[in-house]
Amino acid sequence: MFNRLITGLMALAVSMTILFTTAQAETITVSDTMGRKVQVPANAKRILLGFYFEDFYAIGGPNAYDKVVAISKPAWRNWRNSQWKTYVAANPKIAKIADVGEVDAGTFSIETAIAARPAVAIIAGWQFRALGDTVAKLEAAGIPVVVADYNAQTVEKHVISTRMIGKILGQEERAQKLADQYATAVADVESRIKKAGGDPKRVYVEIGSKGAGEFGNTYTDHMWGRIVGLAGGNNIALGQVGRSTPLNPEYILATNPQAIFIAGSYWTNRKNAVVMGFGVKPELTRARLMPYTKRPGWQSIDAVKSGEVHALYHGGARTLYDFTFLQYIAKVLYPKAFADVDPLANHRKFYETWLPVKAEGVFMLKLK
Repeated sequence: MFNRLITGLMALAVSMTILFTTAQAETITVSDTMGRKVQVPANAKRILLGFYFEDFYAIGGPNAYDKVVAISKPAWRNWRNSQWKTYVAANPKIAKIADVGEVDAGTFSIETAIAARPAVAIIAGWQFRALGDTVAKLEAAGIPVVVADYNAQTVEKHVISTRMIGKILGQEERAQKLADQYATAVADVESRIKKAGGDPKRVYVEIGSKGAGEFGNTYTDHMWGRIVGLAGGNNIALGQVGRSTPLNPEYILATNPQAIFIAGSYWTNRKNAVVMGFGVKPELTRARLMPYTKRPGWQSIDAVKSGEVHALYHGGARTLYDFTFLQYIAKVLYPKAFADVDPLANHRKFYETWLPVKAEGVFMLKLK
């Protein structure tokens, strides 16, 4: 009887060890870009994805969206329409994923989010701040929330975001390769600019969503303004306006920029916008870009006279491949230092290596 008791206790101990080990394996702790440590299910099978749709795909691999049960469709379908159509054509399942609405427009539905039963929600930093106490409600419903932030456009947060998503998806090795690629590319740009020296060129950036007839917002220390700064440019908007505000047209003429970049995309219901993205022909982009050079007084601007007027795909400004746009801007400003760098080829290669679609269309373009 004593032996049977010992045997029973040993079996119980083994069972408890197995249960404990299993329980331990069921969750992992990830660090997000807000400095929060969050427990999430290991290799989560049901994910709510608020933003960074391409980056998620690149990190997760070909089957990444098999795990997504809810997304913010308007932030993809409406803001990057040609991109949305391209990915839906490659993976029709994406169109059938539950839509939780758009945080920026105030249409986010917590009821839809909870009904989708995600095991974890991955949202952008700007979404986290805009949602406020809705985040606590999601967490109270048993949905851990983690924050990625490619909008910050720093190597640190790009790397943290990538590693975090990779850990959640069980793709840590793939994520590390992407993070290393990004950090190396940015470091290379910074090194070349430092060696090139010289006075930074004056740069003007504008969002091309309204067309040349109306001055769109410029960027100071964020979005394209942040990239211009990293590329060694003298952004004429710094210290002049808020983060997303048009510059005074007279001020633009007075500062006489040496390079102009207009951000284009495939917005819905924007008939005069600078059109860029998947499936777009260069002729259309140039046709929408040319009127900017005809604005009053712009024929006297150095950038227009020298032909340094360019279009950049707006959807690429806060991504894992935004280093290719950094290379493009840097090459415009320091052509000799980047003579052996082909930003457009690097952009295409990123898609060929990491994504299920090809970068066919217009993503970076010189007017003439």
